[in-house]
Amino acid sequence: MAATEPRTILAYGDSLTWGADPSSDGRHPQDGRWPDVLATELGEGTSVIAEGLCGRTTAYDDDTGDCDRNGARLLPTLLATHVPVDLLILMLGTNDMKPHVAGTAIAATQGMRRLVQIATSHISNRTAANRMQILVVAPPPIVRTDDAEAAAMFAGGVEHSRQLADLYRALAHQNGCGFFDAGTVAQASPVDGVHLDAENTAAIGRALAPVVRSMLEARLTPIKEA
Repeated sequence: MAATEPRTILAYGDSLTWGADPSSDGRHPQDGRWPDVLATELGEGTSVIAEGLCGRTTAYDDDTGDCDRNGARLLPTLLATHVPVDLLILMLGTNDMKPHVAGTAIAATQGMRRLVQIATSHISNRTAANRMQILVVAPPPIVRTDDAEAAAMFAGGVEHSRQLADLYRALAHQNGCGFFDAGTVAQASPVDGVHLDAENTAAIGRALAPVVRSMLEARLTPIKEA
């Protein structure tokens, strides 16, 4: 008898998913990044694919980088690349807080809505018994920092990022997606106000495990919160 294929989880995000370390300007060890912590917590039978890109936005262009950071543009390709995906985790919006990108929570929510629409279109091509589920995750809010350059890059982001959880929760409810507020278990580092230290990135992976497990077992997409 053929072995059962592991259930595939695609974690789609930015530098928080990539594992940026605010203290070193480098990257956390692979086994300490939240997607890998999640995979460890879930154990055998699941495969977590981390698709994190520094600077990625929900659905907005940012030509200051050396690659395409528009999350909406690349998502269809990645969904097709990794098909079949059982659960898509969307944790984006922090980079939308940059004034030159979008600068508001409502703009980030509109971008997240577009990502959900893209994913839903992908779902329509699959059978009901094997339908991909979507989990919308609000990233931890931006915090104040003494890093002048980072503070200027995300000017206004402290206030606006605090609105993301409520807006994303409503969006998830409207679209039948799961929801999780990462700000309930993790805080951005004051070193740069945005990125996560080792303890906080791991905390997200651990906290997501029961939510993800429940969604995979239910085969539906009810709202799930911490």
